[in-house]
Amino acid sequence: MKAKKDEQQHITAQSSNPAAPGLRKTFKARHLTMIALGGSIGTGLFLASGGAIASSGPGGALLAYTAVGIMVYFLMTSLGELATYLPDSGSFSTYGTRFVSPAFGFAIGWNFWYNWAVTIAAELSAATVIIKYWFPDSPSVLWSLLFLLLMFGLNFMSSRGYGESEYWFAIIKIITVVVFLAVGVLMIFGIMGGKAVGLSNFQLGGSSFHGGFFAFVGVFMAAGFSFQGTELVGVAAGESENPRRNVPLAIRQVFWRILIFYIFSILVIGLLIPYTNPDLLRGGIDDIGVSPFTIVFNKAGLAIAASVMNAVILSSVLSAGNSGMYASTRVLYAMAKDGMAPRALGRLNRRGVPVGALLVTTAVGMLAFLASFFGDGAVYNWLLNASGMCGFINWLGIAVCHYRFRRAFVAQGHSLDELPYRARWFPFGPLFALALCLIAVFGQNLGAFTGGTIDWYGILVSYVSLPLFLLIWIGYRWFRQSRIIPLDQCDLSTHAD
Repeated sequence: MKAKKDEQQHITAQSSNPAAPGLRKTFKARHLTMIALGGSIGTGLFLASGGAIASSGPGGALLAYTAVGIMVYFLMTSLGELATYLPDSGSFSTYGTRFVSPAFGFAIGWNFWYNWAVTIAAELSAATVIIKYWFPDSPSVLWSLLFLLLMFGLNFMSSRGYGESEYWFAIIKIITVVVFLAVGVLMIFGIMGGKAVGLSNFQLGGSSFHGGFFAFVGVFMAAGFSFQGTELVGVAAGESENPRRNVPLAIRQVFWRILIFYIFSILVIGLLIPYTNPDLLRGGIDDIGVSPFTIVFNKAGLAIAASVMNAVILSSVLSAGNSGMYASTRVLYAMAKDGMAPRALGRLNRRGVPVGALLVTTAVGMLAFLASFFGDGAVYNWLLNASGMCGFINWLGIAVCHYRFRRAFVAQGHSLDELPYRARWFPFGPLFALALCLIAVFGQNLGAFTGGTIDWYGILVSYVSLPLFLLIWIGYRWFRQSRIIPLDQCDLSTHAD
């Protein structure tokens, strides 16, 4: 009985308090748009896109990124409906608790926090490698500490500090992609960089698809990782000046910009660089000189391409770490307010910043980074691999929460006209996204099952976060006697402005 009473107190606390009380409403429409867009443009586009084309051909890469782009569109419209109706910095945890069950909200909230806290460590590692392009003999720990202090400072000042920094980080990436597309189109038609290439590279070997089904699935996974970060707009909605106007505006703009920046970029790379080019497989954080963007700029005769792309990718890495620190801090704060994390982490300073949650998140990110120096990085690699699937689990949570929310909304006698923003194609949208996310989750490492012998280590490393998520969910469900909330009892109260 006590467990049920505690669970009801968590639900009541969440229903009776305004969304994210005390947090400052500082984000404007431009901030939300750039947070969503900036989160999706990064190393996945600048670096991993080359490997995708090399693995599955230009046609396979284009199809995979298009499919994931459609899935992300549906997920963003689902999140847009939720975040516009109930803007809350707890986002995934809040929606899961209200519309599925407290156990689901608890599990999805901690999953989201872990995913982005470890991302901070991953981006610190990447940044130290990138900076050595200019300072090869400098100590890695020094740079990681400086970058961590920069991220911490931007988040410690205020939410506005994070929003403004993300706005300008995103501007850098957008300008780079726009210039790349313009140069690429001129090269395709032979106006720059020599003769026109036309469709010759797209039809190399008689087809634009190569590598077979498993190669395509692998590219699908890579594309999914590339798009992760768009969901951060759901967390930022809790600190938006006018979420019912700004969130839908950000959602509508993101779809077209993803189409332009991702799909067109893949098309241009596929047209200009043969998929057989061995450099496409070498484009990584430690070899930015052969990233597809650098290759195209070099072909166009831009001698400083490698240095420029190095700077752009460094800004992308810092942007991802900055976003990870903001998002994980806000979700941890919201869970603390709802009794799902230590209460001390739910306190704000006079600027409306949850400093306790920020310090814990920063410490975890730094500890995870320091783990890369021990045991040949085995601990760090485990942490990073365990977080790999977490992003897809978060997306699954969005689809499930939206499906349950819409059904509860109707079941309780509400008209859809009451929704400030309505996601189209319901229920197809969330169900389609749910299906593709399940494919992505279970297809993480198909190669471990298809070889001559089963790679148990590969399976463990690739799938460990799934049983951990289920364990947390089931454990909380058992300990708190938490049950699925009936649709007619879901809390639909809102405190949006």
